Amino acid sequence: MSLIDRYNKVRQLSIQICSPLQIEDYVVQPVVDVSPPKWHIGHTTWFFETFILKPNMMGYQEFDPDYNYVFNSYYETVGNRVIRTDRGNLSRPTVADIYRYREYVDKAMESFLCVDPSPEIKELFILGLNHEEQHQELLYYDIKYILGHNPLFPAYDKHYRAPAFEQQSTEWISIPEGVYEVGFEGEGFCFDNELNSHKVYLNNYHISSTMVTNGEYLEFINANGYHDFRFWHAEGWDWVKTNHIETPLYWHNIDGQWHNYTLAGLNPVDWDEPVCHISYYEAYAYAAWKGLRLPTEFEWEVAATQFNWGKSWEWTESAYLPYPGFSKAEGAIGEYNGKFMVSQKVLRGASDATSPGHGRITYRNFFHPNLRWLFCGIRLAR
Repeated sequence: MSLIDRYNKVRQLSIQICSPLQIEDYVVQPVVDVSPPKWHIGHTTWFFETFILKPNMMGYQEFDPDYNYVFNSYYETVGNRVIRTDRGNLSRPTVADIYRYREYVDKAMESFLCVDPSPEIKELFILGLNHEEQHQELLYYDIKYILGHNPLFPAYDKHYRAPAFEQQSTEWISIPEGVYEVGFEGEGFCFDNELNSHKVYLNNYHISSTMVTNGEYLEFINANGYHDFRFWHAEGWDWVKTNHIETPLYWHNIDGQWHNYTLAGLNPVDWDEPVCHISYYEAYAYAAWKGLRLPTEFEWEVAATQFNWGKSWEWTESAYLPYPGFSKAEGAIGEYNGKFMVSQKVLRGASDATSPGHGRITYRNFFHPNLRWLFCGIRLAR
């Protein structure tokens, strides 16, 4: 597939994800972790304009000089920006303005890609595509949070069906002790935090072939797990009490029956589905209640070819840290991952919201342990 075709395919998917939205849905920011959908549409466009077109396309005229301030996310190298909590206050530029911006940059990119770029620019271009795929997943998270916290629980798309995911029969997969190679190697794209490939020693361990289901997690709720400090980290116990957490995100007990909000609207909980929207704190507490634990990210990676994954991101017991030999790129691109390697936990796998072809066994996702608006669940180890 040509670079232009790859570009258009990725860019069109973002538009497709937003197609069920009403204009009002584009502008809401209920909490700091959620960005308005229109901001994602603008920010992913800004990435290509800022890092590809402005420095490399002769005679390119930026669409609007103010957009660097509006759509820069966290790149200190690129200049000042609207603080994250204020993204929902941006009634201007309008949704129509941002789509015009997107069309303007897309047209310029098609002209730019008529000539094969240098290897350095091509590498940056591929990063831009993967960056947009990350934001496509975030769009699903944010849209679900926006609509799932609307008192009317409107469906994003009442015909939405999650990708098929088959749970195997539950068994414990045994992995012998030894030295294993982990991390990305070979051809193709990876993020810098997947490098360098290196060896790790693992004791023998067992990992579940299946993810924890809603029905299994209900047993923890019914056993008063949210009210028993013995299963929680001190920080997690403080989080539970401060925020009055009683269930996974989007669960509602209505007239004695459990429902959860899905992208198709409010529906009865499917007890056989893997539990989703669980913080690391909750995942750890559930594992402790079962007398088990979460796998480390390396245990997960070594065993991942032996079970189905991809329904939701899976919390691991690993802190998000650099691999041996990790180095940050020069300039703004060096800010992409490295500066976030503190106070976060690694998740492995992929989710229903991950863009096609974007997942791989070595992918290292990372979030703060209290967050659960992402599509995240539990796999146990012992």
